Amino acid sequence: MTTDLHGIISAYRDSPELGVLVQGRTASALTFAGRYRLVDFALSSMRLAGVRNVGVIMQKEYQSLMDHIGSGKDWDFSRKSGGISLLPPFSLDAARSGEYSGLLEALLSAESYLKRIQENYVVIMPGNMAFNLDLKAALAEHIASGAGITAVCFDGIPNGEHHRFVMDEEGNVKEMLYRRVGVGTGVADLDTYIMNKDVLLEMVDIAASEMRYRLHGDGVRGYLNRGGKVHVYLHKGYAKQVNSIKDYLEANMDMLVRENRRSLFPMDRPILTKDRADVSTYYAETSKVTNSLVSDGCFIEGTVENCVISPGVHIGKGTTLKSCIIMRDTVIGDHVTLEYVISDKYAHVNDGTCLIGSEAVPVVIPRGVTA
Repeated sequence: MTTDLHGIISAYRDSPELGVLVQGRTASALTFAGRYRLVDFALSSMRLAGVRNVGVIMQKEYQSLMDHIGSGKDWDFSRKSGGISLLPPFSLDAARSGEYSGLLEALLSAESYLKRIQENYVVIMPGNMAFNLDLKAALAEHIASGAGITAVCFDGIPNGEHHRFVMDEEGNVKEMLYRRVGVGTGVADLDTYIMNKDVLLEMVDIAASEMRYRLHGDGVRGYLNRGGKVHVYLHKGYAKQVNSIKDYLEANMDMLVRENRRSLFPMDRPILTKDRADVSTYYAETSKVTNSLVSDGCFIEGTVENCVISPGVHIGKGTTLKSCIIMRDTVIGDHVTLEYVISDKYAHVNDGTCLIGSEAVPVVIPRGVTA
């Protein structure tokens, strides 16, 4: 079933607080819950809503993201006409080497692509957000509201700085509160918007003429100030944007809580991903695994507690892991102690190593490094 909706994923953002985890990759390509990537949530939400055409806006360090998405066949976006379009960076200011000052500049740089969109509605979603959006219901509410823009929000407490919307009784926005932290009036936005295509094109044109490129502060708030109607769709369920190492650890640890997993991975809205074929995980007689997510293809001889383990990981004898995220094909030797450690893929931890971080400041082992 197709829908009159075009998808755009913003995967261009620089995330310096993710440190070495985004050396060679964008945040959208980060491994999540062992076997997924963060971008899978936006792609899957669009696919399950019947979206047929998706543009992915990139900036830099995007090779890993391109390798993961490929032709889009794992989300049924591989087709002769349309499907997935990977939009490489092209800043309007060449001196910034492809860095966008805001999403509207990113959209403006892809203006020719936007003008070729055939659908009447466009959804813009971040690639680094872990949430399972019922996009079909959100689009239906947007159309019924008669609004030019619908902001997808939730009534939880987002991590870090965000924007909030104050609504009337019908769910229409009365006021936008810009750059807030913690709990406040109204509901928090999830950086996800459904727009009428003509509204989006007008917003991009105004951005070009005024050189004001922030989607929230210039685009959405500007549209609201011009008398435009903005509606709120309230997402009910888990949602977390990953902008820092602390965010990344918390989001993965959240998946060890059953209620969060059920919210993010409901049976009726499965998250699709590019999977790899692995044999079942081997658990030696010396192994002990509790409250952990362990992918296929692992070899475990030690103790694993409150951890998220990707495919192809080897954990040696006498080794103890607590509250760790271990990405694929990492080899951990014998008699190792790791607590609050994030190990990027292809890392090697020598026998007898002891690395202990904290929930606030986890230890990160870079990709391919021997520790």
